[in-house]
Amino acid sequence: MIQAASALPGVPAMPVAPATDPVQVQAAPAARRSLWLLVRSLFLLTKPRIIELLLVTTLPVMFLADRGIPSWQLMVVTMVGGALAAGSANTINCFIDRDIDAVMRRTSRRPLVARPGPGGRAAVLPAEALASGVVLGAAATVLLGLGANWLAAALADAAILFYVFIYTLGLKRRTASNIVIGGAAGCFPVLVGWAAVTGRVGWPALVLFGVVFFWTPPHFWALAMKFKDDYAAAGVPMLPVVATAQTVARKIVAYSWVMVAVTLALIPSAGWIYAGCAVALGAWFLTEAHRLRGRIGAGVAAAPMRLFHLSIGYLTLLFAAVAVTALLPWGQFRI
Repeated sequence: MIQAASALPGVPAMPVAPATDPVQVQAAPAARRSLWLLVRSLFLLTKPRIIELLLVTTLPVMFLADRGIPSWQLMVVTMVGGALAAGSANTINCFIDRDIDAVMRRTSRRPLVARPGPGGRAAVLPAEALASGVVLGAAATVLLGLGANWLAAALADAAILFYVFIYTLGLKRRTASNIVIGGAAGCFPVLVGWAAVTGRVGWPALVLFGVVFFWTPPHFWALAMKFKDDYAAAGVPMLPVVATAQTVARKIVAYSWVMVAVTLALIPSAGWIYAGCAVALGAWFLTEAHRLRGRIGAGVAAAPMRLFHLSIGYLTLLFAAVAVTALLPWGQFRI
């Protein structure tokens, strides 16, 4: 039986195949599904592109915590453990959201979604995906606990639980504040990296946690503006679905200003190289955020994906500046 997705006010419901629909949950027959296909499909469920971005925020924080380069063994353990933890959270997220993934064009080709056409099968069974997510999380816990310390392992576990239970199950389908609160899950890698080196959570790590926290809404809302119709069809109340484009643009600008202000709070713990980069990069980001708001306010066709892609470059360069600060002692100062 086909059920309708819960629609938002004013948004028509669209058919969504429930998680129990045999067409959706059956994987390709064993005789026709190679081990390579299964492994590749499980890997894709981890959302490797997102993992790359999370790791970009981990290694520079480790440099800053060490005021140099930590041991290569610790870096490998932390990066691999962080990747496993992120992969666990993302895989379980795909398992939970497989019904709405089938409706949204952007996610309709994920391995848990049945392929179109007669007898279409998903590349992975839901049980296989869930098992993979749990195994990845357990592996991350053991690796970080034994290879770094148990605080780093506990923080990685907290990120998984937050993403799965607070964001995916608790907020995503219920409130437009979903990504504002739930986005905190993506901030934990900076805490994991710092804790792996120092065995505690220091002020600089909390500042960088705040940077990623306030960076996430402008980054994700820009993407959601592009795929607003997808989220509306799936009954997911992302802000661009339930608010006007003008409102979304104002919030993007507001969060961008707060984000840039938080980046400046790290200057006393970093140095003049970081300070110059934070100011220049902040001006770049704010210019683009205001540009988006101006185009929407003027009734000109907006290009939200421009801000989305810029935001990735912004975060990468900002954390590169953190790494450079740590590696060049003459560029540092303390207040």
